Amino acid sequence: MNMQITKILNNNVVVVIDDQQREKVVMGRGIGFQKRPSERINSSGIEKEYALSSHELNGRLSELLSHMPLEVMATCDRIISLAQERLGKLQDSIYISLTDHCQFAIKRFQQNVLLPNPLLWDIQRLYPKEFQLGEEALTIIDKRLGVQLPER
Repeated sequence: MNMQITKILNNNVVVVIDDQQREKVVMGRGIGFQKRPSERINSSGIEKEYALSSHELNGRLSELLSHMPLEVMATCDRIISLAQERLGKLQDSIYISLTDHCQFAIKRFQQNVLLPNPLLWDIQRLYPKEFQLGEEALTIIDKRLGVQLPER
Protein backbone atom coordinates (compact mmCIF):
# COMPACT_ATOMS: atom_id res chain seq x y z
CA MET A 1 0.00 0.00 0.00
CA ASN A 2 1.34 3.43 -0.93
CA MET A 3 0.71 6.44 1.25
CA GLN A 4 1.16 10.13 0.55
CA ILE A 5 3.06 12.20 3.09
CA THR A 6 1.16 15.25 4.33
CA LYS A 7 3.49 16.26 7.15
CA ILE A 8 6.94 15.22 8.34
CA LEU A 9 7.21 15.26 12.12
CA ASN A 10 10.79 14.00 12.29
CA ASN A 11 13.02 11.45 10.55
CA ASN A 12 11.05 8.58 12.10
CA VAL A 13 7.44 9.82 12.14
CA VAL A 14 5.25 11.19 9.33
CA VAL A 15 1.57 11.95 8.81
CA VAL A 16 0.13 10.36 5.68
CA ILE A 17 -3.07 9.87 3.72
CA ASP A 18 -3.64 6.25 2.75
CA ASP A 19 -5.35 4.86 -0.36
CA GLN A 20 -8.76 5.14 1.34
CA GLN A 21 -8.11 8.83 2.15
CA ARG A 22 -7.68 8.16 5.88
CA GLU A 23 -5.16 10.23 7.80
CA LYS A 24 -2.63 8.17 9.73
CA VAL A 25 0.47 8.74 11.79
CA VAL A 26 3.15 6.22 10.77
CA MET A 27 6.49 5.38 12.35
CA GLY A 28 9.61 3.65 11.11
CA ARG A 29 13.35 4.20 11.29
CA GLY A 30 14.27 6.93 8.82
CA ILE A 31 10.84 6.91 7.16
CA GLY A 32 10.81 10.71 6.92
CA PHE A 33 14.51 11.18 6.18
CA GLN A 34 15.06 13.33 3.06
CA LYS A 35 11.34 13.15 2.24
CA ARG A 36 8.98 16.00 1.43
CA PRO A 37 5.23 16.43 1.83
CA SER A 38 3.29 15.06 -1.16
CA GLU A 39 5.89 12.31 -1.75
CA ARG A 40 4.62 8.77 -1.59
CA ILE A 41 6.07 6.14 0.69
CA ASN A 42 5.78 2.40 0.55
CA SER A 43 4.39 0.61 3.57
CA SER A 44 7.41 -1.73 3.75
CA GLY A 45 9.34 0.79 5.88
CA ILE A 46 6.49 1.30 8.33
CA GLU A 47 6.96 -0.27 11.74
CA LYS A 48 3.77 1.07 13.31
CA GLU A 49 0.77 3.04 12.13
CA TYR A 50 -1.96 4.83 14.03
CA ALA A 51 -5.34 5.71 12.56
CA LEU A 52 -7.24 7.42 15.34
CA SER A 53 -10.96 8.01 15.29
CA SER A 54 -10.82 11.79 15.24
CA HIS A 55 -8.77 14.39 13.42
CA GLU A 56 -8.17 16.17 16.74
CA LEU A 57 -6.61 13.05 18.30
CA ASN A 58 -4.42 12.55 15.22
CA GLY A 59 -3.19 16.14 15.56
CA ARG A 60 -2.42 15.75 19.26
CA LEU A 61 -0.63 12.44 18.66
CA SER A 62 1.38 13.98 15.82
CA GLU A 63 2.51 16.82 18.07
CA LEU A 64 3.48 14.42 20.85
CA LEU A 65 5.41 12.07 18.57
CA SER A 66 7.35 14.88 16.93
CA HIS A 67 9.27 15.39 20.19
CA MET A 68 9.58 11.80 21.36
CA PRO A 69 12.31 9.22 20.76
CA LEU A 70 11.14 6.28 18.66
CA GLU A 71 12.19 3.83 21.41
CA VAL A 72 9.90 5.49 23.95
CA MET A 73 6.95 5.40 21.57
CA ALA A 74 7.60 1.76 20.67
CA THR A 75 7.77 0.89 24.37
CA CYS A 76 4.47 2.66 25.05
CA ASP A 77 2.92 0.88 22.09
CA ARG A 78 3.97 -2.46 23.61
CA ILE A 79 2.38 -1.48 26.92
CA ILE A 80 -0.84 -0.45 25.16
CA SER A 81 -0.93 -3.76 23.26
CA LEU A 82 -0.55 -5.63 26.55
CA ALA A 83 -3.34 -3.53 28.09
CA GLN A 84 -5.64 -4.33 25.16
CA GLU A 85 -4.91 -8.04 25.54
CA ARG A 86 -5.77 -7.92 29.24
CA LEU A 87 -8.51 -5.30 29.42
CA GLY A 88 -10.10 -5.38 25.97
CA LYS A 89 -10.79 -2.40 23.73
CA LEU A 90 -9.35 0.88 24.96
CA GLN A 91 -10.18 4.43 23.94
CA ASP A 92 -8.02 5.92 21.17
CA SER A 93 -6.94 8.67 23.54
CA ILE A 94 -4.82 6.11 25.45
CA TYR A 95 -2.11 6.56 22.82
CA ILE A 96 -1.81 10.21 23.76
CA SER A 97 -2.37 10.03 27.51
CA LEU A 98 -0.17 7.03 28.27
CA THR A 99 2.63 8.09 25.93
CA ASP A 100 2.66 11.59 27.38
CA HIS A 101 2.56 10.20 30.93
CA CYS A 102 5.47 7.80 30.31
CA GLN A 103 7.59 10.42 28.54
CA PHE A 104 7.28 12.88 31.42
CA ALA A 105 7.71 10.19 34.09
CA ILE A 106 10.99 9.20 32.43
CA LYS A 107 12.13 12.84 32.20
CA ARG A 108 11.28 13.47 35.86
CA PHE A 109 13.13 10.32 36.90
CA GLN A 110 16.21 11.33 34.91
CA GLN A 111 16.12 14.72 36.65
CA ASN A 112 15.74 13.03 40.07
CA VAL A 113 12.27 14.51 40.57
CA LEU A 114 10.19 11.89 42.38
CA LEU A 115 6.50 12.59 42.92
CA PRO A 116 4.69 10.45 45.48
CA ASN A 117 1.28 9.14 44.46
CA PRO A 118 -1.20 9.94 47.24
CA LEU A 119 -3.76 7.60 45.61
CA LEU A 120 -1.47 4.56 45.41
CA TRP A 121 -3.28 2.63 48.14
CA ASP A 122 -6.69 3.32 46.56
CA ILE A 123 -5.51 2.34 43.08
CA GLN A 124 -4.08 -0.96 44.35
CA ARG A 125 -7.36 -1.93 45.99
CA LEU A 126 -9.94 -0.49 43.62
CA TYR A 127 -8.21 -1.35 40.33
CA PRO A 128 -6.13 -4.50 40.94
CA LYS A 129 -5.97 -5.58 37.27
CA GLU A 130 -4.89 -2.15 36.12
CA PHE A 131 -2.37 -1.88 38.96
CA GLN A 132 -0.84 -5.25 38.02
CA LEU A 133 -0.64 -4.07 34.43
CA GLY A 134 1.13 -0.92 35.61
CA GLU A 135 3.73 -3.02 37.43
CA GLU A 136 4.31 -5.01 34.25
CA ALA A 137 4.63 -1.74 32.34
CA LEU A 138 7.42 -0.68 34.72
CA THR A 139 9.25 -3.92 33.91
CA ILE A 140 8.83 -3.32 30.16
CA ILE A 141 10.17 0.24 30.51
CA ASP A 142 13.16 -1.05 32.49
CA LYS A 143 13.99 -3.80 29.97
CA ARG A 144 13.51 -1.70 26.83
CA LEU A 145 14.74 1.70 27.97
CA GLY A 146 16.96 0.90 30.94
CA VAL A 147 14.94 3.19 33.20
CA GLN A 148 13.85 1.81 36.59
CA LEU A 149 10.84 3.92 37.48
CA PRO A 150 9.63 3.55 41.07
CA GLU A 151 6.11 2.32 41.86
CA ARG A 152 5.06 5.50 43.67
